[in-house]
Amino acid sequence: MFTGKLPLGRAVLRPIEPLILSQTRTTFSLLVLLPLLVASQGWQRIKLPARDLAYCFILGMLGVAVSNYFYYVAIQRTNVATAIIVQYTAPVWVLLYVVARGQQRLTLQKVGAVALAVTGIALVIDIFGTKSGPALHLDPYGLIAALLASFSFAFYNVGGHRILARHDRWRVLVWTLTAAAAFWLIVNPPWKIAAAHYAPAQWIFLFVFSMISVLGAFSLYFLGLQHLEPTRAIIASCLEPVFSILLAALLLGEVLRPIQTLGIVFVLAAILIVQRQEGSMTADSVVVEPIE
Repeated sequence: MFTGKLPLGRAVLRPIEPLILSQTRTTFSLLVLLPLLVASQGWQRIKLPARDLAYCFILGMLGVAVSNYFYYVAIQRTNVATAIIVQYTAPVWVLLYVVARGQQRLTLQKVGAVALAVTGIALVIDIFGTKSGPALHLDPYGLIAALLASFSFAFYNVGGHRILARHDRWRVLVWTLTAAAAFWLIVNPPWKIAAAHYAPAQWIFLFVFSMISVLGAFSLYFLGLQHLEPTRAIIASCLEPVFSILLAALLLGEVLRPIQTLGIVFVLAAILIVQRQEGSMTADSVVVEPIE
């Protein structure tokens, strides 16, 4: 999509920007999810107190919208492996936050998880300047975008934990999507979208992409939560970076050097260590997944 080479027809297509991708997937998802929820149980199905509604709007803008956008910028400017591995360090930042707030104790295992994650990131982005394999050229702005996406995702997890303790997931999701859609409508109003002159096939693709990556993914994940305890569910979701990197290698031809592969293993190990720590809290802990 970012190169205009998506095989949607014979014509040369205009590249789709990360902003449009982030905007359409939240907007299209909202336009489908909101009528379904209201039709099933009326407006009471999505009603929230004013304070929680404002909280959802902050969560939607600074969590969903920002993390989506910077994640796609990171993919555009670097590659899938770098973007998703850096973003998936968010559980480590969440751990540092709860330790700083005194909500959890600092242990050797937690310190080891943070050190492992930071080392893994350093290896993935080749900060040590190793000479094994072909040269790696990473865009500094892309790396910064990946880190910002990680921090925003961490904020989304911390904030989402609090609001989901009081309200069901679908109610929170519809309002966070509303906030994100409203935010993008101000940043990128309809006349600017029209001026981009995207092809009909691209709009169809964006709609299908929204249904699969937001509504489809969340529906399946919530279905899994009905049969798995939250800790096991999120550990299983840690396979997402693995599948993303494998698919990028197969479909996009992205090549990983051995040192980067080792870094990926370090980051995934750190995530699992952090989740084992979270699993020791309570069986009813709320788990929030990224809306990438």
